[in-house]
Amino acid sequence: MNEELLKLNPEKLWYFFKEILAIPRPSKKEEKIIDYLIRFAEDRNLEVHKDEIGNVLIRKPATDGMENQKSVVLQSHVDMVCEKNSDKVHDFNNDPIETYIEDGWVKAKGTTLGGDDGIGVATQLAILDSETIEHGPIEALFTIDEETGLTGAFGLQPGFLQSDLLLNLDSEDEGQLFIGCAGGQDTLAWLPYSKNDVPLGTKAVKLMISGLVGGHSGDDINRGRGNANKFLSRFLWETKKDFNLNLNIFDGGNLRNALAREAYAIVTVAEEKIDAFELEVKKYENIFQKEFHKTEPNLQFNISETEIPGYVIAESEFDNLINALYACPHGVIAMSQDIENFVETSTNLASVKFEEKEILVTTSQRSSVETEKDDITNMVTSVFRLAGGRTRTTDGYPGWTPNPDSEIAKLTEQSYKKLFNSQPEVLAIHAGLECGLIGAKYPKMDMISFGPTIKGAHSPDERLNIETVQKFWDLTLDVLKNIPAK
Repeated sequence: MNEELLKLNPEKLWYFFKEILAIPRPSKKEEKIIDYLIRFAEDRNLEVHKDEIGNVLIRKPATDGMENQKSVVLQSHVDMVCEKNSDKVHDFNNDPIETYIEDGWVKAKGTTLGGDDGIGVATQLAILDSETIEHGPIEALFTIDEETGLTGAFGLQPGFLQSDLLLNLDSEDEGQLFIGCAGGQDTLAWLPYSKNDVPLGTKAVKLMISGLVGGHSGDDINRGRGNANKFLSRFLWETKKDFNLNLNIFDGGNLRNALAREAYAIVTVAEEKIDAFELEVKKYENIFQKEFHKTEPNLQFNISETEIPGYVIAESEFDNLINALYACPHGVIAMSQDIENFVETSTNLASVKFEEKEILVTTSQRSSVETEKDDITNMVTSVFRLAGGRTRTTDGYPGWTPNPDSEIAKLTEQSYKKLFNSQPEVLAIHAGLECGLIGAKYPKMDMISFGPTIKGAHSPDERLNIETVQKFWDLTLDVLKNIPAK
């Protein structure tokens, strides 16, 4: 399986990426990849440590003649976002990721690929395994649970690392060097519901929004893509009264840091209105497709009859839910006034899930300005409180303040220009990076983040550009070779 990856260059990097694809590593379930990393280090007589939270650190001495270089951390996260198409049978806890190559990209068959950040992990392993790559002292840091809570970076303890330079290998746009990132936090809301009898003389239907591109709620929030939760709540808000709708369930999105690609609801409709309701669904499918004809070319809105459910929720609770979802802000809230075309503040209506007695709505806010992050969080909170819900905001994570005098940034920029005869962009990113948390624990750490091109991260459309992996590899090695003396 995935043997075609072994034909790609650089060979060792792709070999280890293939190895990683065979190891299940969902967020919060990284035991198998942690065991693999420890065995990898022990087999090569490399110093290895695991901290209390589960992060793994492998140290490798400098190659001959480079012992006087400053020590550098190579850092990536071992977990991956686990998303799949609804028709794909795949167990992320046990099954390997299946890949194929198409038009210069490595893709997965119906699931997320895990290039984010498996390609960073593979790069570290290939460097640690090599006997010919020139470098000074290396610390390879593999953090856990970046995707759902930044748990590894939060739990990193001062003193675990000994270096003052860090290369974060978790960016997704080749040619861009990142020296700062947004901070973020999640706002959770719970709306109560009760179970009532299904009205007589009704039919039950399943409404399904699907085919959306999805993507990363930081990197892709400004690309004009749709949100399945917003489409479905809009439709229900606009048709509930006319068709005497009652709601059994609303389920949309999955992950806090992913744009909702799919959402469905089961509703009951008066029997005499079912034909007209089906036409209304088709009408709104055309509306949505027209409004998002460029960014969501595969959008579908389907209706199908289903069994009468065991209950529907109270009408007032239905109103509270769709009022809140329809009113809840989503997308870019503010662009930077200092950096051209840079998203400063955003919020993501990530998921809607029915629990035993409450409906859980998960949202995520990001901003490079702390006061703006608080402002959009309060805005989201107020919407759900008006709907009678209770809310909680997570502690969140800090942003990474750009340092224009960064030594490692200047070195990396020089290496890029020398290797590729072009000028890289040096900028901040709206997505959250672990650098903010690492910098809080190690305030003297000089950091930069870069990587190959990954598109569609956090969705089954995730794909990794092969050509840029080679450039990413070449840049990493050249930076390591030219790390300054202590």
